[in-house]
Amino acid sequence: MIELLSPAGSPEAVIAAVQNGADAVYLGMGNFNARRGARNFSDEEFEKAVRYCRIRGCKVYVTLNTLVNDREMESAVRAAGLASDLGADGIIIQDLGLIKAVRSALPDIPLHASTQMSIHNLAGVEAAAEMGLTRAVLARELSLEEIRLITSHASIETEVFVHGALCFCHSGQCYMSAMIGRRSGNRGMCAQPCRMQYTLTGSAEDHPLSLKDSCLVDRLDELEEAGVACLKIEGRMKRPEYTAIVTGVYSKALRERRKPTKEEMQLLEQAFSRQGFTQGYFNGDREDMLGTRTDEDKADESVFTAARRAYAEGELRRVPVHFYTVVEKGMPVRAIAFDDDGNKAVTYGAVPERAKRQGLTDSYLTEQMFKTGGTPYSVVENRAKTDPGLFLPAAEINRLRRDLISQLSEERAKPPVKAHGPMPPTPKNDVPLGDPKIIFQLRTEDQLTEELAALRPDYLYLPADLMAGHFERVLPFVNQGSVPVAVLPRIVTDDEVRALYDTLRRLQELGVSEALVGNLGQIVMARSAGFRLRGDFGLNAFNSYSLQVLQEAGFLSATASFELRLSQIRDMAKPLDTEAIVYGRLPVMISEQNLLKNISGRSKALPGELSDRMGAVFPVVSEAGDRTVIYNAHKLYLADKKEELYAVGFWGLRLLFTTESARECLEVAKGHLGLSNYRPNVLTRGLYLRGVE
Repeated sequence: MIELLSPAGSPEAVIAAVQNGADAVYLGMGNFNARRGARNFSDEEFEKAVRYCRIRGCKVYVTLNTLVNDREMESAVRAAGLASDLGADGIIIQDLGLIKAVRSALPDIPLHASTQMSIHNLAGVEAAAEMGLTRAVLARELSLEEIRLITSHASIETEVFVHGALCFCHSGQCYMSAMIGRRSGNRGMCAQPCRMQYTLTGSAEDHPLSLKDSCLVDRLDELEEAGVACLKIEGRMKRPEYTAIVTGVYSKALRERRKPTKEEMQLLEQAFSRQGFTQGYFNGDREDMLGTRTDEDKADESVFTAARRAYAEGELRRVPVHFYTVVEKGMPVRAIAFDDDGNKAVTYGAVPERAKRQGLTDSYLTEQMFKTGGTPYSVVENRAKTDPGLFLPAAEINRLRRDLISQLSEERAKPPVKAHGPMPPTPKNDVPLGDPKIIFQLRTEDQLTEELAALRPDYLYLPADLMAGHFERVLPFVNQGSVPVAVLPRIVTDDEVRALYDTLRRLQELGVSEALVGNLGQIVMARSAGFRLRGDFGLNAFNSYSLQVLQEAGFLSATASFELRLSQIRDMAKPLDTEAIVYGRLPVMISEQNLLKNISGRSKALPGELSDRMGAVFPVVSEAGDRTVIYNAHKLYLADKKEELYAVGFWGLRLLFTTESARECLEVAKGHLGLSNYRPNVLTRGLYLRGVE
C-alpha cells in the first residue's frame, strides 16, 4: 500500500504523527537539515523517537538535506552513521558530495533524493538512481500527468508532496534568502522571502510571491494509480497538533479509500491554510495560486486542544499480535507471542498448582491474555492449551502477558545491524596553471555584438535556443577564438525534452560540442545528444566531493556555488576545472509562475521589476517554458579583487550579463579585462567574502 509520510519537527510531533496513522515520519538531527529552525532532535531524543516508531511499525527517515562544506563533511557522515546505527530506515539527502561520502561509509542505508535536488523529469530520477539512491522526491511543481509519466518509467521509487507549503521557487534553486540576508535555504536557514511584501511592476498585488498551500487529499487514488510509492506532508516547522490533524485526515482517506468529508476539509483549513488551498500545479493550471496567511485563516485553539488530547491520552496505534499459552501439569507455564514481521517472544512462569475449586480453562486464560489495553498491541489470535484441574494466580497470568509485551517490544525496537565502510579518498587537487579563462555569458540577441567579440573571451555561454536561432551573431566570437557553449535551461519537463533535443541537434550540426548543465536531469540529455558537459551553479557544487562526483560523471568543468566564501573554495580540492561567476546579477529564484504575464502594456520578453520594502529592485524576466527568473537587486562586482580571485585556483572567471544593454556589456567586460575603469554604481561582493549561515 502507498506510504503516508508525516513531518516531525519535535519529539511530540512524532507521537502526533504515529498515533494518527503515519506509515513513516521524517525528522532532522542537528544542523544538517533543511529545517534548522525546527525543534529537531538531540541524539538521545532521536534514539527514543526511533524506538517509539519501530515498536509501532512506523518508519523513520532522517533529513540530511543541506549543502555541506568540506569542514563539515566528516561530521555529516558521522551523523548519518549514528542515525543508521540507531535504526533509521533511510536518509533524505541533497548534496552530491555527501551522497558519495555516505554511500561509501554506509553502504546499507537507503538514500532518498531530496526535493532540494530539483528533480522534475524522468532523466533526473534516473540520474539519482545511477548515484545509488533508492527514492526520488519529485518537484512540487509537477502535474499529475508529469508525475504519472515519470513514475511509470522510473527504476526507483517516487515520492510526492501532497499537502503543505509551496515555495515560489523550485526547491534547491532559491538563493534569495542567502543573497539578501545570508540565510541560505540550501543550508536550512531560509528566511521565507517569498512570504514578504513586494511591489511588482504594473500590479496591485502586494504579496506576488506567496502561494497557497497545496492540498491533494481528494486526489490520493489518482496518485496511487500512477504508481507513486510515498505521499509526503510538509510541515516540520509547524506545531505537533497540525501534524496530528493533517495526518489523521489523510490516513483515514487512504485506509478507507474515500474522499474527505466537508468537515475534514474544514479541519485541514483550520489546521493551517493561506486563504484556502490550491491544486494548481497538480492540475497543470497555474492561475489563482497566490495566497497569504490572514486572521480569518487562524483556527480556534480548541481545534488544537482536541487534537492534542486525542494523541496524548492513549494508544491509537495498535500492532497485531498472536498469543499462545500452555499450562501443563508439573511444568512451568509457557507463553509465546509473535507479530506479522517475524518477531517472537517466549516467557516461562510458575509451575501450576492443583486447583482447590474450578481449575483453569482455555477460555479464561485467553480472556486474561487479551487484556493489552494501554499498550501498542492488539491481540488478533489468542490460543491456550490447559490441562484440567490446575490453578494459576491472576497476578502470574498478568506477569506473563506483561513480560511477553516487553520482550516483543524489545525485539521490534532492535535496529538492524548495518555495515560501515571508510570515507572515500580525498579528491585529487588538480589546479590549472596560468591565468583563469575569461567567460562571457549573454542572455539576449542584442548583447551579441562584434565589439564584444573583439575582446576575445575564451568561452561564450549562450542560451541553447538563442544560439541555435542566431548563430550568425555567434560567429564573430568563434572567429576570434571563443568556444561556444550552449546553456541548457535549469528546468526542462518531460514534455519539453523533444524540443531541447531538436535544439541540440541543430547546434551540433553548427559545430557546437559543449553544453552548460545546471540540473541532474539535463546530464543524460546533453550527453546522449553528443555534448561534452560543463557544470553550472544550479548543481550546487559545495565541496570537494561534489566536484569529484561531477568529474567522475565526465564533466569538463564545474561552477563553485556562489554561496561559498572565496576562502572555502580556495581550500577545496579541485579534481576538475572550477569556475566562478565574478560579475552580474545572480539569479535568486526560478519559478513556474509567470509574474510578467498579466502586466499591462508589457511584452513578456521585456524585464519587469520587483521592489521590496527597503527599496531594493529585483529585475524579473521570462525564460524558456514561460517561467520567471528573478535576479538580484545588486550587481556582483569583483574586478578589483583580482589578486584574491587568482589565489583561489579558478580555471575560469565568468561575467554574467542579464539585463545589461550591449553598450554596458562592453564597458563591464573592458573593466574586468583592465581596459577601462568601469565600476557599477550599486554593487555587491555577493557571498564570496561573507558566506552564509
